[in-house]
Amino acid sequence: MANKDLIVLFDGVCNLCNTTVQFIIKNDPKGKFKFAALQSAAGQEFLEKFNLQKQYLNTFILIENNTPRLKSTGVCYVVKNLNGLFPLLFICILIPTFIRDWIYDLIAKNRYKWFGKQESCLIPSPELLSRFLN
Repeated sequence: MANKDLIVLFDGVCNLCNTTVQFIIKNDPKGKFKFAALQSAAGQEFLEKFNLQKQYLNTFILIENNTPRLKSTGVCYVVKNLNGLFPLLFICILIPTFIRDWIYDLIAKNRYKWFGKQESCLIPSPELLSRFLN
C-alpha cells in the first residue's frame, strides 16, 4: 500500500461497523478508502505492523499516511475525507479526545447489543472487491 492510501480497519462481524463501511463507500465515489476486517489476514498484518495489540479488535482504525488513527480520532479523519458536507463534521476533532473516546467506547461496548452481530465478515460485491484488502 502506498503511504497516501486511506485504509479503514473495522470489526467485520459488527452490523454497525459494516453499515459504516457501506456509508463510507457511498460517500467516497473516488474510491480513496480501502477496507480490511480486523479479523482478516490483512487486518492482522496491519495490527502487527503498527504494534497494536489484540485489544484493538474492537476498535475502528484509520490508517492515513502510514499513521494509525484510533477510535473517535479515526472517525473524525474519515469524515474529513468524505464528499459533500461531511468534512464540516471534522470540527468534532476540537472536542477533547477523552470525551470523544468515552462516547466512542460506550457505543463500541454496546454495539452488538444495540445493532447486532453477523456470523461472518462482510463479503463485498464483485464491483467493490478491489476496495477490500485480503
